Amino acid sequence: MPSLSDRQPSRKPLSRRFADGFQVWNRKLHYYVGLYLLFFLWLFAFTGLLLNHSWNFAQFFPNRKVSTWERPVQPLALASDLGQAQDLMRQLGLRGEITWNAARTDPARLDFNAARPGRIYQVQADLKQGRVKVMLTEFNGWGVLRTLHTFVGVSPDDPRNQRDWVLTSIWAFSMDAVAAGVVFLVLSSFYMWWGLKEKREPGLVALALGIAVCGLFVFGLRWLYA
Repeated sequence: MPSLSDRQPSRKPLSRRFADGFQVWNRKLHYYVGLYLLFFLWLFAFTGLLLNHSWNFAQFFPNRKVSTWERPVQPLALASDLGQAQDLMRQLGLRGEITWNAARTDPARLDFNAARPGRIYQVQADLKQGRVKVMLTEFNGWGVLRTLHTFVGVSPDDPRNQRDWVLTSIWAFSMDAVAAGVVFLVLSSFYMWWGLKEKREPGLVALALGIAVCGLFVFGLRWLYA
């Protein structure tokens, strides 16, 4: 007759239990992170195609709408250029990311752009006269999609052009999250693939092809046309 200890299931080693738990959570996170990133990846894939091809149905610049108006403004607060630009935008009811085209040389003038997906405001203020001229350029939906692909709010060539609109910072943080999520999906896929022994050989072929093609563009073209 079997003893009580013979009828009890043997406990797995701690390392085995950790590996099993890691595999389960890796698969779950792979599913849910992939679902969260689904439309972000579609957005960047589609807008990448728009940037790569000049399709007639996706034209936006020839179809832009330009309007101009002038109005008086109240004296601006004694602040930095950015502070005065934000004060002026509050008076005008404008929202967007402030960008500077040139260094300010005349304290009686304040010229800048305010951009958001689909709209660009060119603001030219004469502080001495207390008047401002605004030129608004509006783009259609295709223009909005293209802008989202490249909308960062910073310029490496001009330290004054830093993110100053909260939605730009949120968008930039979201793009960082997308990048981190894609890295996780790749590592997660690599782990699950390596666990399937029968899939290792075709997987190695696909991995080698990807490395070769990517290496061609990153390193090979430089060597070929040096």
